[in-house]
Amino acid sequence: MSSGNLSTWVQTCSVFNQAGRSRSFSSSPINLFHPLKNFPVPFSSSPPKRRRPGFSPFSAVSAVLTSQETVTDVLEEKKPPFDFKAYMIQKAESVNRALDEAVPIREPVTIHEAMRYSLLAGGKRVRPVLCLSACEIVGGDYSVAMPAALAVEMIHTMSLIHDDLPCMDNDSLRRGKPTNHKVFGEDVAVLAGDALLAFAFEHIAVATPGVPPSRVVRAIGELSKSIGSEGLVAGQVVDIDSEGSDNAGLETLEFIHEHKTAALLEAPVVLGAILGGGTDEQVEELRSFARCIGLLFQVVDDILDVTKSSQELGKTAGKDLVADKVTYPKLLGIEKSREFAVKLNKEALEHLSGFDPHKAAPLIALANYIAHRQN
Repeated sequence: MSSGNLSTWVQTCSVFNQAGRSRSFSSSPINLFHPLKNFPVPFSSSPPKRRRPGFSPFSAVSAVLTSQETVTDVLEEKKPPFDFKAYMIQKAESVNRALDEAVPIREPVTIHEAMRYSLLAGGKRVRPVLCLSACEIVGGDYSVAMPAALAVEMIHTMSLIHDDLPCMDNDSLRRGKPTNHKVFGEDVAVLAGDALLAFAFEHIAVATPGVPPSRVVRAIGELSKSIGSEGLVAGQVVDIDSEGSDNAGLETLEFIHEHKTAALLEAPVVLGAILGGGTDEQVEELRSFARCIGLLFQVVDDILDVTKSSQELGKTAGKDLVADKVTYPKLLGIEKSREFAVKLNKEALEHLSGFDPHKAAPLIALANYIAHRQN
């Protein structure tokens, strides 16, 4: 992960981590539960107030605590707050290493250099981390989902390479670097995207460890559907057709975003849940969660496109406005778009309420990150 991306994580993650930090023992009272009564008993290190004769300030908790050492032990047993920044850095580094190993330089050198140029250009690796986290939330080991996580990132990179071509969005900047076709030419850029798309499915099929073939086939089917004529491609086509149109409303906009963007955020979550051994009920609950954050991602993207600079975004700002594309700020205004983003974030978190809170922490934090990201 590049230093620019790391600084973004630090700024965003501090919002989540500060909320979970406990106050020091000396400055705040602690509520401890009496083992025989269902109510909290306050305990404080400050001097006791004046009380009636014969009353001991510690009598109410004598059955629970007998020394300062006991209080310290109780505090130390508390689990620390989830460290989102550390989790993302660790998982992103694992993904980057695996991508580097999966797509080495070999003959023909030019095409592999072009593939690696965009694939290893940095980025937050949100999609592969979603896949790994979804695997863990249903009780699986993230290693079994790593090939699928890499496949999703390969396909995402393919979509960016093709999106930037002159025949599509005609962009010259991606992740703070010249786009693929600016470096390797349009012909090689098209082929690099094609190669990444093909290798993505090969990698899931041959590299997924210790998972029943039926799950692997199911995962491949989900991924294929998410990017085909009923998924990413469908959204891209309607997006192109709607440019400059006065008839494109909220229904059209939602279709574009659910297919062009949300589909490739839904896929990694569903793949992770399937490969991790999740039940059908768990898979569908996580699918609903992913659809919410997928749409949320694009709503926030639309807002950032008109409120941030190219330098801040690492890509060309304001290009949707120039292309006269239909966006949420265009139809709703910025404030209403922000309100919609808050609603989607809340709905996404509700779909995680039935999972173990400790295992759900990464997905909860990822949803909040997507809602509050700045690039």
